[in-house]
Amino acid sequence: MAGAAFYDLDGTLVSTNLVHVFAFYARNDQGILKSLGRTLATVAGLPLFMAADAYSRKVFNDIFFKWYKGQSEDRLRYLAEDLFQEVVLPAVYPGALPLVDSSRRTGLRQVVVTGALDITIQPLLRYLGITEYVANQLEFVDGRATGRLKPPIMASATKASWIRTYSEKEGLQLNDCYAYADSMSDLPMLSVVGHPTATNPDLRLKSTALRHDWPIVSLQ
Repeated sequence: MAGAAFYDLDGTLVSTNLVHVFAFYARNDQGILKSLGRTLATVAGLPLFMAADAYSRKVFNDIFFKWYKGQSEDRLRYLAEDLFQEVVLPAVYPGALPLVDSSRRTGLRQVVVTGALDITIQPLLRYLGITEYVANQLEFVDGRATGRLKPPIMASATKASWIRTYSEKEGLQLNDCYAYADSMSDLPMLSVVGHPTATNPDLRLKSTALRHDWPIVSLQ
């Protein structure tokens, strides 16, 4: 194979994001009062999350994943299928599967490059028929989340670096590769390949895509 198709997930193939996922886990936490308190705290923290994400995806990651501190790894994994059925599957964009299937038929490798948590995306990857991926991983000690991510942290330029390394290792030509992403924070990921596509783009990415004459598609 000469190339690969690299996909972001949140906002690109599905309309969910990290906050939706955490809110699901908060609602399903053990203990009604504890769950209610965590859910209310998540809602209260939404403006902070949005401001941090607009400023820097790294800053967002540093702030957001601290909220997982103390969560049980076993329980996070146990609830992953329910998360998929209740939250993620209804949020898969109508054009996502056709895009992946069409790309696969051209002979391209299908690879997900996402800042989502690896624990949470396994059912979605099976649904999409994608086996190759890189995602963020929570750090666990004695089965409990520390609130930190294991390096490398998948965000912004790190995604582009990972794609370069992956392509070199697999003997792929970047000029023959495709990338799909929705956010300006993923501009490095799009810029590193020969065929970038702004997918359900935010305003800044749409403007950049228009200036560079990149394809713009909507999967919604």
